[in-house]
Amino acid sequence: MAELTATHRHGRSRPLLERIGQSRGALGFLFMLPAAVLLLLFLAYPLGLGVWLGFTDEKIGRPGIFIGIENYQYLWSDSVFWLSVFNTLLYTIVASALKFGLGLWLALLLNERLPFKAFFRAIVLLPWVVPTVLSAIAFWWIYDAQFSILSWVLMQLGWIDGPINFLGDPNNARASVIAANVWRGIPFVAITLLAGLQTIPPSLYEAATLDGATSWQRFRYVTLPMLTPIIAIVMTFSVLFTFTDFQLIYVLTRGGPVNATHLMATLSFQRGISGGNLGEGAAIAVAMIPFLLAAILFSYFGLQRRRWQQGASD
Repeated sequence: MAELTATHRHGRSRPLLERIGQSRGALGFLFMLPAAVLLLLFLAYPLGLGVWLGFTDEKIGRPGIFIGIENYQYLWSDSVFWLSVFNTLLYTIVASALKFGLGLWLALLLNERLPFKAFFRAIVLLPWVVPTVLSAIAFWWIYDAQFSILSWVLMQLGWIDGPINFLGDPNNARASVIAANVWRGIPFVAITLLAGLQTIPPSLYEAATLDGATSWQRFRYVTLPMLTPIIAIVMTFSVLFTFTDFQLIYVLTRGGPVNATHLMATLSFQRGISGGNLGEGAAIAVAMIPFLLAAILFSYFGLQRRRWQQGASD
């Protein structure tokens, strides 16, 4: 009797385990559960906390109270905040466009039959592999007002009479940080687009060549449509990384001179952490969300349009 009872209990539990093991949905849920927990702890919770802090007057060392949209009303009339918005948009648009153009050119070049191609591909990755802070320190030395290697080379060539104030002049500082970001971001774009180029069947190029297509026509009607989904993904990540850039700006200029290179991320840190006003800093960070959502929606609905993928004109 005891054996029958044990067998009956085992028979009831075993089918349940077997059903879980055979259910793709249950297995998928179990495999996704650890990642979901990490996302909730390190993404959803900080995001929710930041949104809440944006509606409070909390400061470091003092709990705040709910003040509604007062932080956002103050930011609406804050000239420094709007300057940081302008700087962020300029920084993101110019740097992303340059990274895409140069990265696509480099990917097309590395896709050709070149000697030592594997070596050049490894070299291209170096700017992306080097830590951001280390890259920023190197550029900080390159842009030094007195000992800049760029100024020295240009003076030796006779192109300039004295050192260039790269980080002390507002316009020069903007161009300098954009150049540093482009140098660091090109490898990501180039290697990812190169991987996309390698998935295009060579037979398409052969057919286009037999039809008399020129190099530009093969690029326009074969390469670009086939590469568009990869471009959409790459540019989405490139825009997100550039828009939220913090380390490069903080090490090079800390937002100076006279707030000329302050991005929304660096201004949020300055107001929230350095200045101790967590509510205002959180409000600036939350104000970045609509811009990020706009970039994602543009990528999804704009870069993946069916007519463009098929090579048709708009």
